[in-house]
Amino acid sequence: MSAEARSGQEVRGTETMTIREAIRAAIREEMKRDERVFLMGEDVATFGGVFDVSDGLLDEFGDERIRDTPISEAGFMGAGIGAAATGSRPVVEIMFSDFLGVPMEQIMNQMAKMRYMFGGKTDMPVTVRTTEGGGMGAASQHSGTVHTWFAHFPGLFAVTPGTPEAAKGLLKSAIRSDDPVFFFENKMIYEQEGEVPTDPDFTVPIGEASVEREGDDVTVVATQRLVGESLSTADDLAGDVSVEVIDLRSLYPMDTDTIVESVGKTGRLIVADESPLSYGVHAEVMARVNDDAFYSLDAPMQRVGVPDTHVPFSPALEREVLPDADDVREAIENVA
Repeated sequence: MSAEARSGQEVRGTETMTIREAIRAAIREEMKRDERVFLMGEDVATFGGVFDVSDGLLDEFGDERIRDTPISEAGFMGAGIGAAATGSRPVVEIMFSDFLGVPMEQIMNQMAKMRYMFGGKTDMPVTVRTTEGGGMGAASQHSGTVHTWFAHFPGLFAVTPGTPEAAKGLLKSAIRSDDPVFFFENKMIYEQEGEVPTDPDFTVPIGEASVEREGDDVTVVATQRLVGESLSTADDLAGDVSVEVIDLRSLYPMDTDTIVESVGKTGRLIVADESPLSYGVHAEVMARVNDDAFYSLDAPMQRVGVPDTHVPFSPALEREVLPDADDVREAIENVA
């Protein structure tokens, strides 16, 4: 059952969209809904975004609301924080997540802490969109997956959609949130298609996972690109192993209940996330299952991710370190 069905939200008409189109639709709908929403970042206006996500929005909303910025992540992240604190609802695009190290002081000491330090009297409705993940041969400074950092900071929310429906619904929820939300887009799945609700009131609640495929033998909790890889693997193994695939969608807050319920049924857990294996999302999901569903486990939990290394530029080496459907299959076979 999807998170939307569990929350009782009515879903009306749908349209087939790519993840790119779903994100663009979310931005457009929220800008139409609320004149305080604007988009800012490098090349988001005239160029339409380095991955064409904001293509056409400049013509529709003008350069006051679709704003190109100088190449200064610290500068325009600070501007976004200031705008959010004074009544606007900025969507700040960081071209590649690897660049988030540049404005980290603004994020860690201002964005994440301002509501807390002011006793809740200041809202911080800023959404940070960024791309991450390898697979393009873009070398290590443009191929990292850093979402674990931002799930770790108190005061920040972090989401990682794996389907077009989740991309649209989560981004709309992020823009409407009074807390800062980091929205991580895997650059290799922008062309992935799926059915997306067209209702402008449709949202996906932050903090709810989605069971994308039901199964009885193994639970795979996946994020972003590895949701599709896990679903493909589950289809290939159908008849031999019944695999339940969960799109985690939200890293913080995390939907522990859905994961625990699934593990209680299957007795086996695999966590598939394109980030370094140590100290990350894998470990957090496994720790929660250890706390709340340990006695349901019939086999050791498994991790599928990136070895503790940078993503190489060499295509052959890049393929070697990036997790894929074969790695998910091997993990399933190890526990099934």
